[in-house]
Amino acid sequence: MYIIIVGLGGIGRSLVKQAVEHGNNVVVIDHDEDRCSEILEHYDILAVTGNATDKTTLEEAGIDRTEAFVATTSDDSVNLMACWLAKRFHVPNVVAIVNQTTHSDFFKEVGVRISENPDELVASRLYYWTENPQLQKLASIPGGTIFEIAAEEGAPIVGHEIRELKVKDFVFIAIRRAGGVLIIPSGNVKIQPNDIFTVFTKKEAEDDCLRLLNKQLKKSAD
Repeated sequence: MYIIIVGLGGIGRSLVKQAVEHGNNVVVIDHDEDRCSEILEHYDILAVTGNATDKTTLEEAGIDRTEAFVATTSDDSVNLMACWLAKRFHVPNVVAIVNQTTHSDFFKEVGVRISENPDELVASRLYYWTENPQLQKLASIPGGTIFEIAAEEGAPIVGHEIRELKVKDFVFIAIRRAGGVLIIPSGNVKIQPNDIFTVFTKKEAEDDCLRLLNKQLKKSAD
């Protein structure tokens, strides 16, 4: 896939790394010549120094053959204009970071897929881990959340069957056991210490779900 990435901040650099590792042809655009030079020391890509809101810069980057365009700068106006131009060039997949959620509707009107407020998302995940150290949040999806949670040794539910768990608005997708054994849950599966549950829960029930699971899966529960 031919990908143009706009912006070489933290998100842009991380995206370059992932895109290259997956074997894509990557072009980056950044107004900072030093950033462009630095990224070329690490990856075999094309780096264009310039303004992604300029048609000539986009043409130099190969916008006419681009299959995916991602705007990652900290300036929503730059991201929006760059994405609008990419759409004018008929790029089939246009994605952007939206730093202020109040701007989201502008991107949606242009037909851009967005990731809202990356700083807020990171902060939310850090707090999530602080409050639930045994929990790993995997993904937020429309209407819900997918996460992993482990059964601690000595927890109230260990040694009992899954059917005995008190549940509310969540579904077990899989259980990963020591040695990497993957189990598709059924009611008669007995829970063992350190079993890792992959769970889906509705967004509005997330807090209640965690409280309910923590009471049953944590040793320190009352």
